[in-house]
Amino acid sequence: MIFTSMRARLLMATLLPIVLVVFSIVAWFWHAARSDGNAAHIERSKLLAQQLAVSSEYELFSGNNEHLLDIVQLIKRQPDVLSVAVFDRWGAPLAQVGNSAYTQYSDVSSPQFIQDHPHHGLDVVVEDIVAKDVRVNDLFSAETAVPAKQPRTIGHVVIEVSRERLSARDSEAIRNAVLLALVGLVFGGLMSERLGQRVVRPTSRVLQRVARIGQGDFSADPEVDEADPLHQLQGGLNRMAVLLASGRDELENRVSVATAELRVKKEEAETATLAKSQFLAAASHDLRQPTHALGLFIARLRQIPLDDQVGPLVGNIAASVQSLQNLMDGLLDLSRLDAGAVQTNIKHIHVDALFDSLRVTLEPMALQKGIRLQVRPTMLCVMSDATLLQRMIMNLVHNALRYTQHGTVLLACRPAQGGACVRIEVWDSGIGISQSNQSEIFKEFYQVGSEGRDNEQGMGLGLNIVERSARLLGHRIHLRSAVGCGSRFSITVPRAAVPKAPRPAMAVAQQQPDPTGLKLLVVENDAFSRQAMEALLIAWGCTVHAVTTRTEAMALIADQFLPDGIVCDYRLGQGDDGLNVIAQLRHALGRDVPACLISGDTDGPLMQSAKAAGLTLLHKPMRPERLMELLRQWSNDRYAPPTHFAD
Repeated sequence: MIFTSMRARLLMATLLPIVLVVFSIVAWFWHAARSDGNAAHIERSKLLAQQLAVSSEYELFSGNNEHLLDIVQLIKRQPDVLSVAVFDRWGAPLAQVGNSAYTQYSDVSSPQFIQDHPHHGLDVVVEDIVAKDVRVNDLFSAETAVPAKQPRTIGHVVIEVSRERLSARDSEAIRNAVLLALVGLVFGGLMSERLGQRVVRPTSRVLQRVARIGQGDFSADPEVDEADPLHQLQGGLNRMAVLLASGRDELENRVSVATAELRVKKEEAETATLAKSQFLAAASHDLRQPTHALGLFIARLRQIPLDDQVGPLVGNIAASVQSLQNLMDGLLDLSRLDAGAVQTNIKHIHVDALFDSLRVTLEPMALQKGIRLQVRPTMLCVMSDATLLQRMIMNLVHNALRYTQHGTVLLACRPAQGGACVRIEVWDSGIGISQSNQSEIFKEFYQVGSEGRDNEQGMGLGLNIVERSARLLGHRIHLRSAVGCGSRFSITVPRAAVPKAPRPAMAVAQQQPDPTGLKLLVVENDAFSRQAMEALLIAWGCTVHAVTTRTEAMALIADQFLPDGIVCDYRLGQGDDGLNVIAQLRHALGRDVPACLISGDTDGPLMQSAKAAGLTLLHKPMRPERLMELLRQWSNDRYAPPTHFAD
């Protein structure tokens, strides 16, 4: 960009007034010289015409044309005179010299003719010849007053004068003016440059000093000249640099001390965090272990006929264990999402088939509360992960049923965003959510309208799991609600084209195979869990051998016990784990026996390892119905390769 540097701007600031002054003076000089030359030229032409008119009066009166011609020729010899002519009062030429631009006097009698000729490089001057009366006094007679007569025009004088020399003088005046302007500009430029150097140099030194200070160079500048107009500023910069250097050293010392203290505190915090994590992991495992055994004992106890007093008590205990298991399952889902162990499988999904499955699962809960669960049929299809999407919708519907005391819960879907997506909606007529709480409900352990922890209303993990799952799938969740008016949760999912083939019909419930007769090997080092598992499996009609260690399990196989399935705990103590035990037992049996791994750990690597080994991983506290589902599949195909189950 032009004039961006300080030097250029200063030069422009000083040179511009000089240029304006020089050009103003030159313009005035040129205009004055041109005006004066033009006025002198016109005045000279008029004087020549007046002189000729006066000189021609007597010759014209006396009719002496020869002498008149001599006078005309004398005027013609004057510089710049192109033609001279004398006419009588009727316009007849009496004497004429030179080449004129007219042929008769009538041509020049028009004022327009005289005005137009300067544009052609000449001036035309017309002057009348006037006869004057001469008064003669008689010395011997008395004076008598004789009235004066008016002058009489007896002829005309026409002179054509060239403007060539005037134009030459104008050109010379222009050259002189331009030369004067150039001299003024050069002089002004030199002055501006000189002034710029005296201002820019110290200013540049100051800027360079500031730049060095900005780069961390706080050394004093020894080159401070007292004659410098900015020496006070430079001295101030030197003093500031010294103070900054002192402050920097002090700050570096403080930062070093603070960094050392922070490093120590960071190590202490990391140690405390590690200890807390280890404690929580151990506490979680130790908490899951008795809860797992308690759930198995309760399942076995409910199979025994109970009287009217003991039955409700066992039911309450089972409900409490169920609530604890729900909390454990929610925490397990969160840990899976946090660990990144959830792998998505995006595929084509019939929404109607998904709705049918959810209706079958959740309708008993709605009937128990006296709430109408309405599911609208649809022909739309989406692209998503079937398991995660089903769990998200189930959590939303389950949440709607929990907070709705009467009325209807509606599950429906409709096209959205111009047909590019499908919006799956869950409507309820429940208590609603205030605007201030709508940004909080997706947080962990948050319950609407419950300042305390009401376990009957869930643990506040369902919506957090829905939000995290939607983020993993790239789906969008929207909430619309008002207090007392119910709520509408919606999930926006990419739409898929409806295939030509009809959607698969929901499988009709068939009689599940009975696990009776299955020979199972249970490896569990916890006595209570082992006893509860053995008692429950025996009650289901299975032949069970329960052992504590891998050595005992290998001994059973050596005694020709060939199990149809293996149920093994992950942590077996003494540095052994269920993954290695199952692998060695399968190797000893010579085939991939269907096996199930049970663990209270929820870390992602264990999930990945179990999946890689082709094992079903059940987390403690284990739900007995999930184990029954697995055993029924083993019973259905005892010697088939193991099927991967989602916990």
